[in-house]
Amino acid sequence: MHWVRTITREQWRVLFAAQLGWMLDAMDVMLYAFSLTAIAREFGLSAAASGALASATLVTSGLGGGLFGFLADRYGRARSLVWSILTYSIFTALTATSASLLQLTVWRALVGFGLGGEWAAGSVLVAETWPAEHRGKAIGFMQAGWAIGYILAALLAAAVLPRFGWRALFLLGFLPALVALWIFRRVPEPRAWQAQRGTRRGSIPLTRNFALATLLTTTILFAYWGLFTWVPAYLASPIERGGAGMSVVRSAGWIVPMQIGAFCGYVLFGFLADRFGRKPAFIFFVLAAAALVPVYGQWGASPAVLMALGPLLGFFGHGYFSVFGALLAELFPVSIRATAQGLCYNIGRAVGGAAAPFVIGAAADRYGIGSALALTSVFFLAGGLIMLFLKETRGAELE
Repeated sequence: MHWVRTITREQWRVLFAAQLGWMLDAMDVMLYAFSLTAIAREFGLSAAASGALASATLVTSGLGGGLFGFLADRYGRARSLVWSILTYSIFTALTATSASLLQLTVWRALVGFGLGGEWAAGSVLVAETWPAEHRGKAIGFMQAGWAIGYILAALLAAAVLPRFGWRALFLLGFLPALVALWIFRRVPEPRAWQAQRGTRRGSIPLTRNFALATLLTTTILFAYWGLFTWVPAYLASPIERGGAGMSVVRSAGWIVPMQIGAFCGYVLFGFLADRFGRKPAFIFFVLAAAALVPVYGQWGASPAVLMALGPLLGFFGHGYFSVFGALLAELFPVSIRATAQGLCYNIGRAVGGAAAPFVIGAAADRYGIGSALALTSVFFLAGGLIMLFLKETRGAELE
């Protein structure tokens, strides 16, 4: 652990800010996943329609990633991070005011702009601030904030949803706005961005790496959102519908261990990626996830098995995400880095991620949720195959 002493206080502060923003991003987006059953009941939605509503958020997150990535390249990574957090916080709170399905769709779509922008700004901020030999670890710690936010959403849902309803739950989504002021006052812009500020910016190169990276995020984000958007509903749905037959409150007890596994996966992936390379670590994780998903989806009648498999699914089903913040930053120059990174990641979220909740929901209507989850294994495998064609970037210096 001698490497810890080589990291400056400023670098730790940047990491904490990005991790906090990503944690609250996760909390806000997962509030919908935990409220899905209650919202569907109130508005009379099928599983496919509920998934399509989640897809609206993911579609606009693609636009938000490109927009806030451009703002991060133009006006600064820290400033863009603040603006994105304010965006998703305000519109998550406004979701609570929805009086119709149209209003609900509009608010959730606007939430997506902020959600996509947070990652585009925060991941580049960390990648440009931390040294090359520890960049994977830093991104791993940042990504681990997602698991904490997921756990926080589960605990809030268990405490608030049964007693006060889903609207009260979304009002809590305004809390991240309070973090934005601290980031604005205490987090500096990276020196790499300051050095090129005011210089002529290039255009996004439609290169082989850009195309492959976008294809990779599209397949992997289909797998992720198809799986984890529906895990809470899978646990809470009746056994006759292919679920595990738990209540929302009880299912939180199964979600928390899964997300503890996810936290460990994010962090350990960063260490493995710095030690062995981005590609081998990623392929190992997605192959393990592909093997676990079908098993998990067929054991809904056995809470003990689900409890045992949950941390493993969380570990391998989330940990590979830590590759994106490092790998994508290492593929593009500083003048367009945030824009390119935001586009690669969020085109994937807008296309693959947005399609997944609807596709898995439609399959769940026909085959049951547990069986529908197995479809995501195909996309985990496809992601591992695509990674073989990208170059290894471990240790790359960012100008």
